[in-house]
Amino acid sequence: MERLFENFQQVLKDTPVSFIREFARTIRWEERLIGIRGAKGVGKTTLILQYIKKQLQNKKSIYLSLDNPYFFSNGMSETIETLIKQGYTDFFLDEVHKYPTWSAEIKSLYDIYRNIYIVYTGSSILHLTKGTADLSRRAMVYDMPGLSFREYIELTTGNTYPVYSLEDILENHEMIAPEITEEIKPFEFFSNYLQKGYYPFFIETPKTYSQRLESAINQTLEGDLPLIKNINADAVVKLKKILGVIAQSAPFKPNIQRISERIGISRNSLIVYIRYLEEASIIKQLFTSTRGIGSLQKPEMIYFENPNLIYTLSALSAQTGTIRETFVLNQLSHFHTISYPKSGDFYVDEKYLFEVGGKGKSKKQVHGIENSFILSDNIEIGFGNRIPLWLIGFLY
Repeated sequence: MERLFENFQQVLKDTPVSFIREFARTIRWEERLIGIRGAKGVGKTTLILQYIKKQLQNKKSIYLSLDNPYFFSNGMSETIETLIKQGYTDFFLDEVHKYPTWSAEIKSLYDIYRNIYIVYTGSSILHLTKGTADLSRRAMVYDMPGLSFREYIELTTGNTYPVYSLEDILENHEMIAPEITEEIKPFEFFSNYLQKGYYPFFIETPKTYSQRLESAINQTLEGDLPLIKNINADAVVKLKKILGVIAQSAPFKPNIQRISERIGISRNSLIVYIRYLEEASIIKQLFTSTRGIGSLQKPEMIYFENPNLIYTLSALSAQTGTIRETFVLNQLSHFHTISYPKSGDFYVDEKYLFEVGGKGKSKKQVHGIENSFILSDNIEIGFGNRIPLWLIGFLY
């Protein structure tokens, strides 16, 4: 156990606190049981270590990564119970999906020890309230996104900028955009963000960013998915083939029958595998309506989850229009519900219609439609219902 303390002290010492994600402020840290999930590389470990370093210096707290070899031969519950006897009250458990009985043991600890606090993190694929035991009535669960465009600028420049709600942007963008552009020129940062700015590790490894992102994707497909979804190596190969098809065409209307024949799996299996890729935060599906989406319902459109994935997985087909739409979908989808509309590109919260394009994008497709807006690239400041595309990156 001494090695666990040494590891904790070392990673805590090495954790920077000069920049803390906006996401940290949305978490109700006072809750006794908190789950945080997200794609590999979005910064879950850094988030919890920063909280310990900034807020819990005077409390008995410890960070434990459950993929540590120590837990190959030692139980999590027994370890935590030993620490409780030593006065520890706050436990931060990382990579819980690597520990087979994580949910049952966390549930037991939560129910028995009423004066302890547990924060646990896991893959975006993981249903963090479920497992061998149901934690849905006990845990507050949060989904952690990658960096917004606003956060990328803050991390790059060291300056701070406010978060705006979608309603603020739609109603007041003519005032908001000039305030921001007085301080910075957004297009100095926008292209870099779209290529290599969604995952915070761009700060650590800028020259090998794409290789690190590829590695994270492979770890998810070859490690996390088989572990969590209990699929075999053959299924992983098929998932990679599906991802290859998507990389050649996204965004696209999927022909499920044709793709299933090409991959060599049934229609239903294909739809399930596509859902796995979405749960892994690699792709994003759009449906005509967000109400009553069935588990085997065919998506209308398939996108990559964020623009960085396009540049990494399908750089040869990285079309400008595709990048723009993927950026908008990514930034909006973390806190809003999006469906595929009859006209335009995105229908948001069953209220707002968006058409995405360049500086000269026509209003033809949304003309006369109430609550419709043009998100235009290559403009710093908009007018009326024409809004600068980059400003959608200030939603969180």
